[in-house]
Amino acid sequence: MNIANKKTIRTLSIKSMKAARIRNLIAILAIALTTILFTSLFTVSLSINHSVQEANFRQGGGWNHGTFKYMTQAQFDEIKTDPLIKDYGLRRFVGIPETAPFLKSHVEVGYSDANQAHWMYCDPIAGHLPLEGTDEAATDTRVLELLGVEPVLGNPFTLTFDVDGITVTETFTLSGWWEYDEAIAANHVLIPLSRTQVIYDQVGLGSRIGADGITGSWNMDVMLDRSQNIEQHLNEILKNNGYQNENRSLGDNFISTGVNWGYTSSQLADSLDPITVLAIVGLLLIIILTGYLIIYNIFSISVSNDIRFYGLLKTIGTTGPQLRRIIRQQALLLSVIGIPLGLLVGYGIGIKLTPVILSQLNGVVKDSVSASPLIFLGSALFAFITVVISCHRPGRLAASVSPVEAVRYTEGTTTKKTIRKGQSGPSLLKMAWANLGRSPGKTAITMTSLALAVLLLNLTVTFTNGFDMDKYLVNMVSDFIVADAGYFQVGNYWDGDHALPEDVIVSLENQPGIVAGGRVYGKTSAVEEFVTADHIREKNSPWNDSKTLDHMVTFMEKNEAGLLADRAQLYGMEPYTLDKLTLLQGDLSKLHEPGGRYLAAVYNTDDYGNTKMDSHWAKLGDTVTLRYVETYEYYNPNTGAILDPDQPPDDQPYRYRAKTYQDIDYEVAALITLPKSLNYRYYSADEFILNDQTFISDSGTDKVMYYACDVSDADTTAIEAYLSDLTNAQLTQLDYESKASYAAEFNTLQKMFLILGGVLSLIIGLIGVLNFLNAILTGILTRRHELAMLQSIGMTGHQLKAMLIWEGLFYSLGAVVVSLLLSIAAGPLLANVLSNLFWFFTYRFTVLPILLVAPIFTVLGIAVPLIVYHVVSRRSIVERLRETE
Repeated sequence: MNIANKKTIRTLSIKSMKAARIRNLIAILAIALTTILFTSLFTVSLSINHSVQEANFRQGGGWNHGTFKYMTQAQFDEIKTDPLIKDYGLRRFVGIPETAPFLKSHVEVGYSDANQAHWMYCDPIAGHLPLEGTDEAATDTRVLELLGVEPVLGNPFTLTFDVDGITVTETFTLSGWWEYDEAIAANHVLIPLSRTQVIYDQVGLGSRIGADGITGSWNMDVMLDRSQNIEQHLNEILKNNGYQNENRSLGDNFISTGVNWGYTSSQLADSLDPITVLAIVGLLLIIILTGYLIIYNIFSISVSNDIRFYGLLKTIGTTGPQLRRIIRQQALLLSVIGIPLGLLVGYGIGIKLTPVILSQLNGVVKDSVSASPLIFLGSALFAFITVVISCHRPGRLAASVSPVEAVRYTEGTTTKKTIRKGQSGPSLLKMAWANLGRSPGKTAITMTSLALAVLLLNLTVTFTNGFDMDKYLVNMVSDFIVADAGYFQVGNYWDGDHALPEDVIVSLENQPGIVAGGRVYGKTSAVEEFVTADHIREKNSPWNDSKTLDHMVTFMEKNEAGLLADRAQLYGMEPYTLDKLTLLQGDLSKLHEPGGRYLAAVYNTDDYGNTKMDSHWAKLGDTVTLRYVETYEYYNPNTGAILDPDQPPDDQPYRYRAKTYQDIDYEVAALITLPKSLNYRYYSADEFILNDQTFISDSGTDKVMYYACDVSDADTTAIEAYLSDLTNAQLTQLDYESKASYAAEFNTLQKMFLILGGVLSLIIGLIGVLNFLNAILTGILTRRHELAMLQSIGMTGHQLKAMLIWEGLFYSLGAVVVSLLLSIAAGPLLANVLSNLFWFFTYRFTVLPILLVAPIFTVLGIAVPLIVYHVVSRRSIVERLRETE
């Protein structure tokens, strides 16, 4: 007869739960800890993601999804109506102040509509955005501070700035202002659209786009329906309107686009290769498996303990599915208590932990704890799924056992072995080992649960130890670099007006602690190289269409060999900086010869330090002819007529060519890569390096671009203080960069990941310890009759405790061995994943965390069995023998 009454099944489930209160408490704690693990992980992850993403937006200049750049008004009017665009903002760039007091600040003058201003964090906290037809302007407190203007509405302020190569001075009335945010790379002075046109007309642009390709153009930032696959949607918008952004050489329908790199979801989608997916899935599986092991173990032991009860139920007609439902209902009832408890505690841990981690990011990332519903929904869902999966197999065990087997069932029934002649009898050690073998599944689960905590800790330490400071600082090869502030500004082009004064260098060299140093001279005169037409096309094709390339090649000057004259970038380096170069091929010693006609060709690298061997045309042993131009002449390319160099005509085409010059041949002595901290900070032409004397002699310039030096460890702090005072109080037009600041940034990044991984390891460790406690506790409780019987036939309490201690030690030491094996297996996979994600990662295998945890596990293996036995042994042997199993 089958029992079909759901109410009866539910009653049986609840009453059997009440009979196992200790089991219920452990199960609730296990479910709560599993939920805590998920909740704290999701809280910290989403909070960090939210904060880092917000910091990315601030550093990137806005939180729009994407941008259509440098368009004409007709293109703007056409594209803005595309149905895929949810909202758009218009921006028109006017100019940049390049003189004091803005030498260390990047300030942009231009128009932004309300949407654009909002997305760029330019919302006035006082006043309003400038009104059309007025002389109003809005800006931030930093710009006003540098100008010496009080943030009072109606105050006038005057700016001098460059507009497509022409310097203009304009006076504005302050209509609104907002607080300065140091994380935002650019400061903005927003003016009305009508005022931008007045300035364009003033410099002769009218409705044209300037020679720089930016001034006067129409730039449209857009918001889409979602932040995933931004690039794909921008390309689709272009395609819908007959445009493309692949290459200018493909036609006149080219429009440049930009994707907001700040959206982490977009970054993840772009970098989601199989290895990264495997790493994410692997981490989730470790977490799920950890929770699964303990919950499964609890219900598996519970089923083993209650197997006779389930057998009796089957004798009166209870079906297998109904037994599975009893166990499943018990798990769900326990989850109703454990999951909410875990959500509250886990979110509390996340709230406390997030600011600690974010504090390691030097203030760029503001504390921001996420309260996304995904935290609670995701955590509850993962915990619930873990519980359901965990109780599935114990339910099958209860449903599959027959009534007869259930009555005869004892945990881990073993076959009897005869003791051969000469073989010793059972020792306490052998008995403990045999007890673990009675239920190999439970033993393996307990060991694995403990081992996973150690595995995660070991992987965390391996990860953070793999942060290679030498790789991180590979581009910062000097302790200090001193230069004009403009040299360090993004987007600035260095020229002789921004040279480093010689007296500053002499003063620095006289400071105690300077170990070595050297000047790097920058190019201030015009220098040309001679290259093939194919090289010109290849180098310029990403930014020009085929017609422009044809026009470019046709009218470029040619030498007798038919090679084209193209601009070259030169460095003049003293021996100190020559020794900082990375040699690919050749011999750098030739560049140390005073006046020697040798040079090094500079090849580019990617973020991982891999050389791009197609980034330069010059090969080892080649002869490079450099043309040092003294004067140019302008001419009409159609008629050949020479034009006035001071006033090139607007009504006819013109080109320019070298008039007076000197050609000098050099031998390529070396192929090198140049650390990014020592270059021009921008790429615009093929680059060559000469020694300082040859450079000064041949180029006729001795302007120092920067001075780099190394300092003794004992004097680093003093030199840092000296340069800080020099650049902030005495010569504010100067600035410096130090290796120590990069090292500090590296250490904080490393510490952040160590804290996060350590906390996750601690939570998983607690789950493992709880599983260990549960295994020891249930193992002793289920065998209390057996243990009492052993004592009744002569085993002393001391011997019994020793046997139980050996069992605990086998669990603990087994977990250490399993964690070591798992670490060895997971290490290479971790190395491959992290090497792809972090260019400064170097895999170094370590077992130190395992060795440090081993004593803790040893203490647990001894203490837990003793505590549990102490509780059980409070009852006499006679009382325990009277109990039925």
